Amino acid sequence: MNANDSQESTPESVGGTEPILEVRDLEKYFRVNEGVLASLVGATQYVRAVDGVSLTLAEGETFGLVGESGCGKSTLARTLLRLEEPTGGSITFRGTELTTLSDRELRPIRSEIQFIHQDPSSSLNPRKRIGDILRRPLELHRDLDETERAAEIRSLLDRVGLDPGMRHRYPHELSGGQKQRVEIARAISVNPSFIVADEPTSALDVTVQAQILELITEIQEEYDLTLVFISHDLRTIRYITDRVGVMYLGELVEVAPTGTIFDEPAHPYTQSLLSAVPEIGGSETAQIRLEGQPPDPIDTPSGCRFHTRCPLAQEACSAVEPESAFVSSDHQYRCHFTDPNTRTGTIGEPTDAAPDRIEDTGPEVSND
Repeated sequence: MNANDSQESTPESVGGTEPILEVRDLEKYFRVNEGVLASLVGATQYVRAVDGVSLTLAEGETFGLVGESGCGKSTLARTLLRLEEPTGGSITFRGTELTTLSDRELRPIRSEIQFIHQDPSSSLNPRKRIGDILRRPLELHRDLDETERAAEIRSLLDRVGLDPGMRHRYPHELSGGQKQRVEIARAISVNPSFIVADEPTSALDVTVQAQILELITEIQEEYDLTLVFISHDLRTIRYITDRVGVMYLGELVEVAPTGTIFDEPAHPYTQSLLSAVPEIGGSETAQIRLEGQPPDPIDTPSGCRFHTRCPLAQEACSAVEPESAFVSSDHQYRCHFTDPNTRTGTIGEPTDAAPDRIEDTGPEVSND
């Protein structure tokens, strides 16, 4: 392990395949006060929703993204797809740099990269019938005549477990689970190779969650998709993903294969998240209850961003920002104390039973 090595782990650690997506030093800032006066007096402030994220995704892998609300997960996902314009950094998809492309130049790539929204009620046009919603991407991205499009719409609905006759209905006539199935059908209608699913089951009841999760798993395998799956539910992440990235205050603080994250978490923040789930942390594992609230993303702490809540924090943590350290070639994290033997302090005290989802302890920040 090299404590000063900031190189991002390579895709060869995931099945030996070539990367489909490479992200370097990606930033997305939101201005929170505007106007001439603010600019003149230097009072312009920004929410650093995504702040220097580097990541490589291999072809066909499923990458999980976890962290408290407001940590930047959804903003990162939307920025990867250019649904949000990045403030800085680079996004390379199949060798093409996306950040420099115009909307027109980006259009051919849109069929390759798709998004599954958390709430289909807000993403499906309420004035359009389901058939028309599915027809639009086929018109834009696939060379089909009207007869072929009609057949494809029926086939898509059948593939996601819906009666093809539902193409005549409006979104408000469908249940939450049915609308999410339409959302999935729309995403796969253009034969993508990369999909981001942003909390796709969080708005559904438990029974329907399991059904949608199984459908996404089947679709991922059938289409050989590269999938970024965002979730608060750590049990779901453990079940569906190959690797996991843990976000805190706009930064990736740990990235590793899923089994490693759950069995050998290195970062204190990751350890605290896992300890809150009895089935994962173990019945005898003490919950690590973090003190205080996540810091203000407008005024992030100096040094390590986690030091204000970390039970292991020492003087260096507030002064110097840690670089990425490697436990192994495919396991990296950002912490000054890369050797567990050098750490001091007690990790948590026993507490009452904890919930099975990551507790939302801070306010939402623009698009999460």
